[in-house]
Amino acid sequence: MQWEIKWYEFVKYSMPLHFFVHYNKANETPKDIFTKSHKDLVKQGGEWLTTTSNSCSVVAALIATVAFATASSVPGGNSTEGKPTLENQPAFDVFAIASLVALCFSVTALVMFLAILTSRHQERDFRTSLPRKLLLGLTSLFVSMIAMLVSFCAGHFFVLKDELKVVAIPDVPQRSYRLVAQ
Repeated sequence: MQWEIKWYEFVKYSMPLHFFVHYNKANETPKDIFTKSHKDLVKQGGEWLTTTSNSCSVVAALIATVAFATASSVPGGNSTEGKPTLENQPAFDVFAIASLVALCFSVTALVMFLAILTSRHQERDFRTSLPRKLLLGLTSLFVSMIAMLVSFCAGHFFVLKDELKVVAIPDVPQRSYRLVAQ
């Protein structure tokens, strides 16, 4: 639909302006004809966006739930002073930042998908508004997935013994790449 709107606008701005204010024999302007001929495409695009946004909203909500749980609970617990016991370990900073990034981006994705679901799916929305929201929502969703994976890996570094940490550093990215590549 976005391509069709861009093509219509290209033709509109390459023709003299008075061509687009005239009516045909059925008393329709070019805009009326475009709207009528693309009604089914708008409906199909709206249904596809609704289905996609519903599915992605569920995933974003699940990631937000997990990210909130990991961001609010500190691995290793807290000392009597209220500070995390593992605060001085390098993996703790990675864990804390990745958990927060996953939470923020998953909530952003959820908001974008809800904005798509609540939009009216009108013809003009398919030009920039809906594609931009979908792109931002999907990008935020993927960033939150990656941040959650980084948080998960950093959290496991606390559990591993010192000998296994050396093996896990190159192994985790390699396995993650294989998982994504398939």
